[in-house]
Amino acid sequence: MRLKVLLGGLVLALAVATGTVSAADNVKIGFITKFPVPFFATMEDAAKTYAAANPGVEIVFGQGASATDIEGQIALIESMVTQGVQGIALTPVDPTVAPALDKAIAAGVKVVLMDNNIPGWEGRTALATTDNYAAGKIAGGYLKSVLKEGDSLGILEGVPGVPALDDRVNGMLEGLDGLKVNIVGRGGTNCTEELGINVAQDLLTANPDLKAIYAACGPPAAGAAQAIKNAGIASDAIVLVGFDFCCGEAEALEAGIEDATVAQFPTKMAELGVDALVRAIRGETVESLIDSGAALVTTDNMASFQ
Repeated sequence: MRLKVLLGGLVLALAVATGTVSAADNVKIGFITKFPVPFFATMEDAAKTYAAANPGVEIVFGQGASATDIEGQIALIESMVTQGVQGIALTPVDPTVAPALDKAIAAGVKVVLMDNNIPGWEGRTALATTDNYAAGKIAGGYLKSVLKEGDSLGILEGVPGVPALDDRVNGMLEGLDGLKVNIVGRGGTNCTEELGINVAQDLLTANPDLKAIYAACGPPAAGAAQAIKNAGIASDAIVLVGFDFCCGEAEALEAGIEDATVAQFPTKMAELGVDALVRAIRGETVESLIDSGAALVTTDNMASFQ
């Protein structure tokens, strides 16, 4: 009897290591988000809801301290492997976390990326994300509809070098569709409200005739709204377009300072990412790219996104 138990345990361990867990077996996964903002809190809540609805799924949660906390995310990946997870769903803070993910995969752990990809890295099972370039084009299309040739535009970038955030800017520029605007400045914000205020203030001070600001993340969009308010600029004198519809953007829209933003669907993104990971661990085939969608938000339709 003891031998049968030992052999049974060995078979289960081998099944976990090779990703051949059956649908009847429990699954333990890690869920790692970048840093503490409402967008990622919403993703975590969605993952918790998924686990509650699927009793055979256990999720271990972790989160970095900031948008540039590379070492913190690497430590979380390593910790979850040590805790025996069979898969990790994460929003990678930077491409340099790839070696830690390679080690996890070598240990038999499957990886699903969410929110943004790691360019050139082929270890992922799937990517559940907004098509950030296409979403950026939505913002650019709106700007084209309200600006004219020669108008000045300032850009609040997220974290330059992070592909998903760069795509939001490049997509916006593509969405202008040939409208020749004068880009008077662009600066990184680390997706924080504080830096959003600072960069926007600098743009406004250096360019008294600034016609528009585009912010590639929610917190700096809210920061730009505060900078516009602090400068005493009338809400109809400048166009502010954001991305994420979070972190104070609803208030800025209601106040008439922010004109539009692009909403992602973090709940859907997390649900799709976790579900793909669980199904892959259980031996099912999953799509390598899963688009969770995006939409333009204005005061006219914002109630449906809250």
